[in-house]
Amino acid sequence: MTQGEPGYNVIQSKLAIGAGQAFGMGFLRGNQTQLGYLYPKTTDFIFAVIGEEMGFVVAGAVILLYVILITKAVQVAKTAKNDLGSYIAIGIAGVFFFHMVENIGMTMGMLPITGIPLPFVSYGGSSLLTNLILIALLLNISGRRQRALFVE
Repeated sequence: MTQGEPGYNVIQSKLAIGAGQAFGMGFLRGNQTQLGYLYPKTTDFIFAVIGEEMGFVVAGAVILLYVILITKAVQVAKTAKNDLGSYIAIGIAGVFFFHMVENIGMTMGMLPITGIPLPFVSYGGSSLLTNLILIALLLNISGRRQRALFVE
């Protein structure tokens, strides 16, 4: 099978994630990623690289960190000062959730390959800048929330 055939990247990504097992093959020691079988390894298939080189434990920790980030964004949306802040915060939570699910799903072969980056992990300046702006918006909304939540 060559790189031009349909499904090649997904097969190599699945092989990479499966080869990592529980604790991975070691940093820069993954067969699929370091030997060039998995081509866009720094952008689209970065989760496969994490799964192969660092293993299931670190890949699970990455997913857990995203769940915490999304939960905190929803919490900011619940305690926002007004409806606009709440809508912006829940929209930001949705962006992070969609990007996480789409990128991890496409590396595991459960969703189509679309080129959606993994927030804060995939290589690329515009993606990182956008994610940092979204975090800044969340911090601003959180800083302006109501101080007394249980006023009668």
